[in-house]
This record gives sequence, C-alpha cells and structure tokens, in this order.
Amino acid sequence: MTYYIARTVFKPFDSVVADVIARLKAQGFGVLSDIDVQATLKSKIGEDIPKYRILGACNPRFAYEALKIEDKLGVLLPCNVIVRETSDKRVEVAAVDPVSSMERTGNPALRSTAEEVHSLLSKVVSTVGT
Repeated sequence: MTYYIARTVFKPFDSVVADVIARLKAQGFGVLSDIDVQATLKSKIGEDIPKYRILGACNPRFAYEALKIEDKLGVLLPCNVIVRETSDKRVEVAAVDPVSSMERTGNPALRSTAEEVHSLLSKVVSTVGT
C-alpha cells in the first residue's frame, strides 16, 4: 500500500494550486496551512528547489469524529496535500492516504472514517486539471 494518492498534470503551477484549493473546498475541506517549501528553503538555507507547496487540509466533520475516537490523532492531522513542480515542468498533486496513516494508530474504529476521507481526497486529486 502506498502512503499517498497522486496525479501529474501539465498546467501552470499557480492555477493548479488554486484548483486544488477549490476542489478541497468543494469536498468539505479547508486549508489550515499553506507552506511554500521552495521559499522557505531558499530563505533559511539558501537552497533552490522547484516550486513546492504543502497544503494542510482539514475536513472538520471527519476530524471531529476521529478525535472522539483517538484523542492524540492530531499528531497525524491535517491531511497534507502537496503541489510540486517536476523536473519536466509538469505539476504533481499528491495527498496523504488517510487509510495508511490511520493504520499507524492500531485502532480499527478509525477505518471507516479514513476510507471516507480517502474517497474525498481521491476525488480532489483525480479531477485536478480537468
């Protein structure tokens, strides 16, 4: 089992980021954090990398349900979604696989919630750039 869900598109980077955010919103997610990894690495250590953003996505309803089951689950939240420029100037969108992440807890009660979130994130990733 992989730990992510991914799709690569040939679209402008900034438009893919905007598309991902809009599609997350349409599936009930908000973006709690937006980390520009490229800018951070340049300013902190002087290194250049291709464009790379980490979006911390959260669906409040599912987060609430999961936190009722596992009160320390916040260490695995939010669901990170990356948008990164590839070496061939395409843009890859990848989201964490919540089923894989939740298995780390050893709590089978989280499985159905993780599967529902997986379905929603898969819809986001599979439709980006269409």
